[in-house]
Amino acid sequence: MKSKFIVALVAIVTLIGVETNAQQAPKIGWTNVDYILSVLPESKKIENELQIQQQQIQKAMQDKQKEFEDKYKAYEQNATKWSEIIRADKEKELSRLQTDFQDFQRTSQESLQKKQQQLIQPVLIKINTAIEAVGKENNYTYILNMDGGAQTTPIILFAGSDDLNVSNLVLKKLGVDPAEIEKQQKAAAEAAVQQLKPTTTPQQPAANKPATPAPVKKN
Repeated sequence: MKSKFIVALVAIVTLIGVETNAQQAPKIGWTNVDYILSVLPESKKIENELQIQQQQIQKAMQDKQKEFEDKYKAYEQNATKWSEIIRADKEKELSRLQTDFQDFQRTSQESLQKKQQQLIQPVLIKINTAIEAVGKENNYTYILNMDGGAQTTPIILFAGSDDLNVSNLVLKKLGVDPAEIEKQQKAAAEAAVQQLKPTTTPQQPAANKPATPAPVKKN
């Protein structure tokens, strides 16, 4: 997802077959599943849910890190006072805490990715169904996906005309108004430009104002 949301996607290539004869050229369209997903209302809900889970994980990691640091600090302060058996037990505990932290960090990341896939998969199926409907209603032979997925080469390397882009038709099929999406994107871009503008005008130095002398160092 774009908020920057964010996500690994599996490329969806929808091939819609229609009866053609030798004289009829295939009708081909394209879309961008990643873009469609990003503008759907479900995308924001998924992002919020993942953000909540990520915050919970970060809080748990901070608690584990603090526990380790507190006990390590106590070890440093008291190691020379403890008997050999107590010191060895404390060292064993610190090693366990460090291993536990590393395991939690790994498994929590895997859990977050799994949660993301669980949330996105039903939406991708919904998008695919809409693409199929658009293809059948408009007699497309193929509808291809522009985006091949995260860190992959796009399936369509060149599109000579945006007339073949069926994304707006798919959005309408999903109950989303493309004009409203365009309006929101334009407003967001204008807001971003406004944030980049300086809020105050730099003040010009007063004319003929003497410079403040540097302090004289005393020997």
